[in-house]
Amino acid sequence: MSMLEFDSTNSIFYTYNAPTSDAGVTYVFFNALTGDCGMWEGEIGESLRAAGHGTLSFNFRGQAQSPIGADVKIDADQMTADSARILEHVRPPRVVLVGLSIGGLFAIQAWLNGLDDVDVVGNVFVNTLRRDGQRLQWINDAMMRCVEVGGLDLMRDLFLPLITNEEYQASVRENFLTDKGYTALTPADNDYNLLAAGGTANWDLPYEKIDMPVLVLTGQQDRLFYVEQDVTDRTARMPVAKRVDMANASHMLPAERPAEFSKTLIDFAADL
Repeated sequence: MSMLEFDSTNSIFYTYNAPTSDAGVTYVFFNALTGDCGMWEGEIGESLRAAGHGTLSFNFRGQAQSPIGADVKIDADQMTADSARILEHVRPPRVVLVGLSIGGLFAIQAWLNGLDDVDVVGNVFVNTLRRDGQRLQWINDAMMRCVEVGGLDLMRDLFLPLITNEEYQASVRENFLTDKGYTALTPADNDYNLLAAGGTANWDLPYEKIDMPVLVLTGQQDRLFYVEQDVTDRTARMPVAKRVDMANASHMLPAERPAEFSKTLIDFAADL
C-alpha cells in the first residue's frame, strides 16, 4: 500500500504488485464513482497474481484513504487526470486498463489524451459502454436526488436490485433496507461530489481511435445501464474489439462473479 502525494491535502492511495512472469501484464483497475479498490485486491487480484500477472488498484481522490483538498472540484476531467497521474507515477509494464462502469471511461480517456512513458497493451470495458441522452441523464439526476434525501444507503437500497444478480442480492440482503434510517448527503461530502461527477462525463468518445485490443465485458442482467444496441454500436466502432457477455451477471460483475471475471482477464491477456 502506497500514497501518491500531491500536497498536504491531496493524495491517491494505491496498491501495486509487479508481474512475476516474463509474459505477465499489469492489470490496472479503475473504480466506479463510489467504489473502493478493495474489491480488486481479494479473490480477483490473488488469482491474477498467481498466474504471474501484476496488479495496480487505487482510489480516486475523495474515495477512501485518498484525501482531496476543499479547493479541488471533483468532476470527470479531474478523475481522468488522476487516472493519468497514477499510471505515469507507477509506470507498470504492459498495462491492461480495466475499468468498471464509468471507471472505464476515465481510463480510456486518459489514454486518448496521451500518457507519458506508459506502455498500454490492452483495454477492458466492464459494463462501461453507453449512450448519453435523456435516459442516462435521468438516472444521474435520480441518484443525486436519492443521496440528497437519504445518502448512499437510500440509493443502494433502491438501485442495488437493478445492478446485481439475484444470487448476489440473496447474499447481501440482510445488510440493506434496515431500520437504521438514512442520512442525507450535501456538497460538503466527498461521496456527494463523486456521484455528481457522473453528470459531467462526456460519453461521445472517438471509438475509432481506440486501436489497441479491447475486451467489452457485459453483464446481461444489468437492468440500469445495459442497452444492447448501444453496446453493439460502440463495440463495432473499435478496430480490435471483441465481446464477452455473461448471462449470469449484472452491472457489478466483478463482485458477483470474481472467479469468472479473473479467468476472462487472464484469457484476454494470453492473446496480447
